[in-house]
Amino acid sequence: MNRRWYDSNEHTERALSLLKDMDEERRRALSRDLTNVVKQIKEMHEEDDDENQEVSIGIDRVLGLYKISNSRRWYDKVSILSYAMKTMSTLPKEDFYNIMEGISTSISA
Repeated sequence: MNRRWYDSNEHTERALSLLKDMDEERRRALSRDLTNVVKQIKEMHEEDDDENQEVSIGIDRVLGLYKISNSRRWYDKVSILSYAMKTMSTLPKEDFYNIMEGISTSISA
């Protein structure tokens, strides 16, 4: 059984591993870019008039957000990355996983 919320998705696990090994300057730049992408995705969803769309971030991600607020994980200690993670965690799962897949693919290349 997975212990961490991000272990349930291979791209999320890989992206966080890559972020952890990344130098500080690149990590900060990527964190800023992530925050901007998330804001654009949220704006796109706001423009969607589909009121029946249910958004659920899931209990595991809620627990992850709680742990971020307690600064228990390595990425919680990097304020801009912590902010990016909190912001991304509020997206629908599909969007969140797509971002993680993009990070995993682009950093690995």
